[in-house]
Amino acid sequence: MFCTFALFRTALNKLILKYEPDFDFILIAVTSSLKDYRLCFKINKQLNIKFHRIDELSLQFAKGAEPVYFTRYYYQPEQSETEFYLLNNKGTEGYLIPEMKTADFFILILNYIDDEDFDTFMNGLAAIPEVVAAVEVDPKKLKSKENLIF
Repeated sequence: MFCTFALFRTALNKLILKYEPDFDFILIAVTSSLKDYRLCFKINKQLNIKFHRIDELSLQFAKGAEPVYFTRYYYQPEQSETEFYLLNNKGTEGYLIPEMKTADFFILILNYIDDEDFDTFMNGLAAIPEVVAAVEVDPKKLKSKENLIF
């Protein structure tokens, strides 16, 4: 979903396909004791938005291993290109981002969101009593950042 491909011609006249993941999105780590559906309900109510459940994210961490499934929710405001994904960090058999085991969820914000809307979103998250922490994370600094590309 977020990657770019480029073809390069080398000096020996070989074509090389270069794959570069695009980590141009906002990532928020959320810590909360709520179940995913309860957190979505609280966020929807607090921020007057409409997260809804979509197909689970399926990742295979090792060749031949069983896939690990992570629940995810989606919201796109009307007449906006901004997309919001709420992803559960704890899957059926592991973590989406293992180096951040204390984060229960991640919220990915794709495409443009202005500073005022982002601040309103963060303040709304902070106003939910069951949300212990909601912190912006630089996805480029994560070791498992490829797991966020779907």
